[in-house]
Amino acid sequence: MENKHVGWLIIGIAFVIGIIVWIFNMALKDIVGQTCVHGPSCTMYDTIKTQTIVSFAIIAVIIIIGLVIMFSKPKEKIVIKKVKEQVEVKRKLIDYSKLDKEEKVVVKIIEQADGTIFQSDLVEKSGFSKVKVTRILDKLEGRQLIERKRRGMTNVVVLR
Repeated sequence: MENKHVGWLIIGIAFVIGIIVWIFNMALKDIVGQTCVHGPSCTMYDTIKTQTIVSFAIIAVIIIIGLVIMFSKPKEKIVIKKVKEQVEVKRKLIDYSKLDKEEKVVVKIIEQADGTIFQSDLVEKSGFSKVKVTRILDKLEGRQLIERKRRGMTNVVVLR
């Protein structure tokens, strides 16, 4: 969920809490009005004021938290962007003249996937068999053009 949505959700919850506090205070005033024999000078009215001020102060803090979350940038996207920039800087140019026809097909598919693709997707997109793709990737990895990283039941192929 994006920060903006979370912020709106928190602000919405704060408003619901505010309505509940307001209804609760109205009920307390009715109860105190019926039970207190001292009239408006009854100390219970002061207690209700204090509770109301504290309640709305807490609600204000919740709204401020919601606003801060709404207008803050998600750090996760910034980190991913930096990692992508580092990967792009590290990636060297590929000399296609040294690759055979099938290796060129595989490398181009990886490049079209922004330099990272699951090996199973590579098999699907290339039309080659699993064994053939594995052998091609073995050659490319031997030349240090790609790197395979194990992820669950498949590999992620990354251009170097």
